Amino acid sequence: MKKLFYCTFLFAISMLKLNAQTEVLLYDGAIPNSKPTVNKEKSEITDGNLRISNISVPTYTLYKPVNQSDKRAAIIIFPGGGYSVTSSTKEGVVFAKALNELGITAILIKYRMPNDSTMVNKEIGPLQDGQQAILLARENAEKWNIDPNKIGILGFSAGGHLAATAGTHYSECVIPNPNHTSVRPDFMVLAYPVISLQDSLAHMGSRNNLLGKNPTQEKKDLYSNELHVTNQTPPTFLVHSSDDASVKVANSILFYQALVAHHVKAEIHTFQNGGHGFGLMNKTSQDKWLDRCKFWMISNGWL
Repeated sequence: MKKLFYCTFLFAISMLKLNAQTEVLLYDGAIPNSKPTVNKEKSEITDGNLRISNISVPTYTLYKPVNQSDKRAAIIIFPGGGYSVTSSTKEGVVFAKALNELGITAILIKYRMPNDSTMVNKEIGPLQDGQQAILLARENAEKWNIDPNKIGILGFSAGGHLAATAGTHYSECVIPNPNHTSVRPDFMVLAYPVISLQDSLAHMGSRNNLLGKNPTQEKKDLYSNELHVTNQTPPTFLVHSSDDASVKVANSILFYQALVAHHVKAEIHTFQNGGHGFGLMNKTSQDKWLDRCKFWMISNGWL
């Protein structure tokens, strides 16, 4: 039994290596807002899905389409995991490969998990990594052969909260940005996202990890992204299932309503069933939501 587990583990690792490009440090130099600490990052594979916890050293991995000559869109991926782990295969590598098939460059982010022992201010740590990812994509657009005006972000669950925060809090840059590069994403794709941190809607695990167990109302309001939509919020595609017991579908609905109220281009797809964390394929439906997202991107000129 141990031998079988070991072989399965090695096979999963080898497949990840085959599918991935080089993992690169997200920051060139000191990581902002970090405390000196021992790197306690841990990786585990469950049912073929790599889950990474205790992330204190953020990285990115670039996935480029084959035989791409002209500059096209790029999408930055933030896997979910309740701000405690990242679901790096199911909500990372799998989507990077799927986006490559559409001719989109994918940038998979291993962002820091908010932690008082590794960060001076844990509530802005993930957002810093999100903004840094957008900044890198824009400043390396020529090198990476992408269109700097077609940079989107894709977030799942708590990674969706990070993405939505990046899309609604971009006016305040929380990273060093000497070139004043825009950290506003051009569009967002949010899959079963944590949006609100209000008591009635919050995924409490995500909120506790980001803000602590007793956040003030001011902090809950600050990171409830439905309250920060403006007419400059990037166009957004949302997907959720109505029976999601972990992150209530009202998170996506409220965000969609706020977008519509501010005349922001938006589209939402809600599955009848599927629960939480269905990833690329909702097994309860023959409807492929990424196809709907693809047509949405085409209609808006990003693909």
